[in-house]
Amino acid sequence: MCMTMACADAASVRPPVRPGVDVLLSDSVHLVAGRRVGLVTNQTGVDATGLSDVDRLLRAGVNLVALYSPEHGFRGVLDQEVIGHGVDSATGLPIYSLYGELRAPTAEMLNGVDVLLLDLQDIGSRTYTYISTVLVTMEAAGKAGVSVIVLDRPNPIGGELVQGPVLDPPFGSFVGMLPIPLRHGMTIGELARFGAAALGYEVNLTVVPAGGWRRAQWFDQTGLPWVRPSPNMPDLESATHYPGVVLFEATNLSVGRGTPVAFQVVGAPWLDVARVGDAAGAVPGVVLSDTVIRPESPPDGKYDGVSIPAVRLRVTDRARYDPVRMAVRLLFALRDVHGDSLVVRARSLDERAGTSRLRRALEAGAEADAVWRTWIDELVGFQTLRERYLLYH
Repeated sequence: MCMTMACADAASVRPPVRPGVDVLLSDSVHLVAGRRVGLVTNQTGVDATGLSDVDRLLRAGVNLVALYSPEHGFRGVLDQEVIGHGVDSATGLPIYSLYGELRAPTAEMLNGVDVLLLDLQDIGSRTYTYISTVLVTMEAAGKAGVSVIVLDRPNPIGGELVQGPVLDPPFGSFVGMLPIPLRHGMTIGELARFGAAALGYEVNLTVVPAGGWRRAQWFDQTGLPWVRPSPNMPDLESATHYPGVVLFEATNLSVGRGTPVAFQVVGAPWLDVARVGDAAGAVPGVVLSDTVIRPESPPDGKYDGVSIPAVRLRVTDRARYDPVRMAVRLLFALRDVHGDSLVVRARSLDERAGTSRLRRALEAGAEADAVWRTWIDELVGFQTLRERYLLYH
């Protein structure tokens, strides 16, 4: 069962957009009044002023009894495969890791909880584990008879553009579980609604929308503070390129992890930037340039402490830019220019693309835009499908 709480009028609030936690405590606190509350969040769970959800909820008298954290941990600073449980030093509340040996809360972790609040800042790309954490937590909560309330937040790269291939179910993983494109144009609350239906979850789900947000808005138009969603997502520029550049995590090229420009670059010691740039050609809304990066303790282990040449991507017109198209152009150019040096991990690329079609076209010597054009019809179908789950205009 899904419900949606009404949004506040954007014209009457400052800043113009309010995160779901603000809307909950000002308009809908009855949803948690007198109930034992668990909170799934991290450093991005803050109100419009930057105050943490934990502080806001406790100050409002909410009976907060347990905390749960996704990938990168409760503070959002860890970049490791297994994160253990802990205790919040400020409140003494237990912190159950949902990115350790288990990815979903157990019945024991949910014992004594009546309702789970989920507040995580998504990044706008299918290949991000926070929505997977939301989905498996919803499934577990439904089985345990615990209600779920998603405190929604804006999609930082806007809610209008959808780009890239739609995931084929055989390639679903914790990196991406839903049959949605690489750039889906939905909020985490809308994805929860979509996912509950697509995956057949029996859960009492409520989404508290972000007050005043409109689909055309990017994060820098919301008035909200930017909090890094993960250690290697420094700013909105990185988030804009991420739905495409993330594909290179399946190769032996660095995407700038361990540098200030993560996901704004693609580099390797053997890279001839000029030749690859020429082979990739122009894509509307972005320019390529030559740079040098030096990853320091990169979590992917690529070229630690080594200065390497890299292609730098800079957005010039975000309304026209398709980061997936640009990434595919670069990947196919690398095949043509550096075929002997490029290494692609097949399963990893298939999981990130959500399909094996991209890799098979790469291996077959196909032309990049021919592959890109095959996604157009499925994107139209996805836009029609997602309409029933959208909360904003």
